[in-house]
Amino acid sequence: MKKIAVLASGNGSNLQAIIDATRGGRIRDARICLVISDKKNAYALERARRCNLPVRVFLHQDYPTRDAYDRALVACLQGEGIDLVVLAGFMRLVTPYFVGAFPGRIMNIHPSLLPAFPGTRGVADALEYGVKVTGVTVHFVDEGMDTGPVILQEATSVYDDDTEESLAARLHAIEHRLYPKAIDLWVRGKIKIVGRRCLLDD
Repeated sequence: MKKIAVLASGNGSNLQAIIDATRGGRIRDARICLVISDKKNAYALERARRCNLPVRVFLHQDYPTRDAYDRALVACLQGEGIDLVVLAGFMRLVTPYFVGAFPGRIMNIHPSLLPAFPGTRGVADALEYGVKVTGVTVHFVDEGMDTGPVILQEATSVYDDDTEESLAARLHAIEHRLYPKAIDLWVRGKIKIVGRRCLLDD
């Protein structure tokens, strides 16, 4: 049974999708053992508590440096024997130390078809650029910003009357399907990283 930790900063809708998938059998042989947030009032924590999941809060102001913060996170995760770290709206860039502690074992989800529109404005940037197609990417985390190997992607059309809110709503629906699928592939040993490519055996 693989042990998953989910790191979230906000509403936690992807966390909820992952909880539902682990409890509904769409993610097999894994359980969420810890939910961590950098915001003490993040609604993700309330979702976790309602599902009787352990929670921890790590406030950045409690640590003198970004490196010290990540070292505390890593110590916590390793102490819990975590196998896979899942970033679900965690709004902090992790340090090389953090990445090195969990090589090939940190996932993130992003609301664009990477490498297009990395960063925190993926939905707004796609609309401003005028693309006709955008989507969602699940990828492994490396030392860059949204630059790690792509695990899964799914596209959706961008309509002329789309707003940031309407497009984000469609992307969220995709995220809630795609993230549990990627996690399940990893748990079952179906992802092989070769250079920058993730080869899927499913």
